[in-house]
Amino acid sequence: MSAFFDTNVACYALGRGDPRQNRALDLLFRGGAISVQVLNELASVLRNKLQMSWKETGLAIEQLLILCPRACPLTLETHQTAMRVCARYGLAIYDGLIVASAMEAGCDTLYTEDMHHGQTIEGVRIVNPFL
Repeated sequence: MSAFFDTNVACYALGRGDPRQNRALDLLFRGGAISVQVLNELASVLRNKLQMSWKETGLAIEQLLILCPRACPLTLETHQTAMRVCARYGLAIYDGLIVASAMEAGCDTLYTEDMHHGQTIEGVRIVNPFL
């Protein structure tokens, strides 16, 4: 099984005292892929919601990249795939981009709590690991 992680899994793993932290860390330690979108969203959450400094944010992202060194780029092809997936499955564009990135990375599982648990989108199974 090849896993792709949405931003919320990384946020819970790197957050302070979140009850979902252990589960998120367990998944990340198994390895998988993320995207540059995840890195951008994570930086925003760490800075704005968790009030981390830029230095702390950078260190947290470096730690994530040790566990998930495969960070997929956002390309025009990713965008076009996301648009198609959004139209077909009724997703918001940012969720569609995550699914498209998971597809491009060749992952069969997308860990997220933002989409419909158990749904399969073009070969990628959506799993909410916090249920």
